[in-house]
Amino acid sequence: MLAGVAGLIAGYILRILVTRAFLVSAKSRKQEILEQARRDAEQIKKEMEVEGRQEIIKLREDFEKEVQETRKELRLTERRLDKREDNLDKRQAEVDQKERYLETSEKNLIAGRKQLAEKEGEAENLIRKQQDELHRISGLSREDARKMLSEHLRQEVEEDCADMLESKVAEAKERSEKEARKILVTALQRGAGEATSETTVCTLELPNDELKGRIIGREGRNIRSFEQATGVDVIVDDTPGVVVISSFDSIRREIGRLALERLVADGRIHPGRIEEVAEKAKADVESSIKEAGNEAAYEMGLATIPEGLKELLGRLKFRTSYGQNVLQHSIEVGRFAMVMAGEIGLDVRQAKRAGLLHDIGKALDHDQEGSHAVIGAEEARRWGEDPVIVNAIEAHHEDVEPTSLYAGLLLAADTMSAGRPGARRETLERYIERLEKLENVAERHKGVHAAFAIQAGREVRVLVNSNSVNDKTAAKLAIDIAGEIEEELQYPGEVQVTVIREARYSEVAH
Repeated sequence: MLAGVAGLIAGYILRILVTRAFLVSAKSRKQEILEQARRDAEQIKKEMEVEGRQEIIKLREDFEKEVQETRKELRLTERRLDKREDNLDKRQAEVDQKERYLETSEKNLIAGRKQLAEKEGEAENLIRKQQDELHRISGLSREDARKMLSEHLRQEVEEDCADMLESKVAEAKERSEKEARKILVTALQRGAGEATSETTVCTLELPNDELKGRIIGREGRNIRSFEQATGVDVIVDDTPGVVVISSFDSIRREIGRLALERLVADGRIHPGRIEEVAEKAKADVESSIKEAGNEAAYEMGLATIPEGLKELLGRLKFRTSYGQNVLQHSIEVGRFAMVMAGEIGLDVRQAKRAGLLHDIGKALDHDQEGSHAVIGAEEARRWGEDPVIVNAIEAHHEDVEPTSLYAGLLLAADTMSAGRPGARRETLERYIERLEKLENVAERHKGVHAAFAIQAGREVRVLVNSNSVNDKTAAKLAIDIAGEIEEELQYPGEVQVTVIREARYSEVAH
């Protein structure tokens, strides 16, 4: 029992001792913590003070930098303002100078107006005195003198206008070639259809429109075979009962027309039959060409013409020029040349032969480059024709210099055949009417003595009075007449206006 109590007391005392030791340790730990906290607080305080000082230094540097930038901007602004102020001062000085100049100019203008008024008064008095003096000397009335002076001034103005027009025309000619090409191309694109249709296309009438489908064939095989075999284009459109055959080669066009006509009449249209009929049509056309050439040579009594040239003559049967058949034109030229050669004592057969062969180059000019006259001369030379005839063929459009009278004879005969009334699809009445209109347009101009339309209306020759029209106004007159012809008349091709001014003096011996 006592042992238990003693143990309890010992345990209690031990607990008290442990508690006291713990309290002492706690107090000591508390003191250490407080000391450490104090030291940490002082360290933090020092660090905060350092950071504060650094922040203050940074803010001070930023502020100083901002102040420097602001000062720099202010200095720049100040400079701009100073410069703007200098500019304003300069402008103000310029404005003041202009005001002074305007004031001086206004004063000078007022003085000039006064002087001008005085000069006008003096000029009027001088003119009045001159008019009175002219009236006294010439015996003319004031109205007559005014008319004479007006006429003199009008002539001077016309001469000045003619000089200006001549210089402008020369300047325009230098720059017009490029524009002229554009205009010609545009004109050809817009207006060539009517002119070329008669020489590039022909139409074939069909019994019914069902044949169009057979001509085309399945997936177009028949029409492709036909175009390949004949070398032409076949146009099948909505036009009822008509098929168009188109080609620039008149012989190919004739072969295509003949072949298609036979196929339509036969009714069997397929690639094999097309090739067969096309070959036969080619043979028939070639035979027709040879026959036409032989007939032309026989008709002219020139059976000795080489076969190659006869074939070229036959090809001209299918060639037209301004609606005129070239083979008939060649025969006609041969006859005209023959008649004129007989009248002037030249060799009739030579003239006739040259006239018949003069356009054979037109049978080849689709395949060769150059003038048909040069091409024809080369072909005639190749077949051994006389050099005189070769030169006449080559010179009939003045491509080379003529070496004999036959060349001039051929040129005249060619012009006669092409220019005679009705030669190129124009009635005699319309032909005469057109020539009269051309002459009337020229004759209504002042100073024109007479006007003559020649070369089937392709040229108008105007004779003027040399006393009322000088060389400068004659050039202007030609331009005016040409312009009025373009505006008022319709004509094929072009019309050349030639103004002739000459002085003639004649006396009669009694």
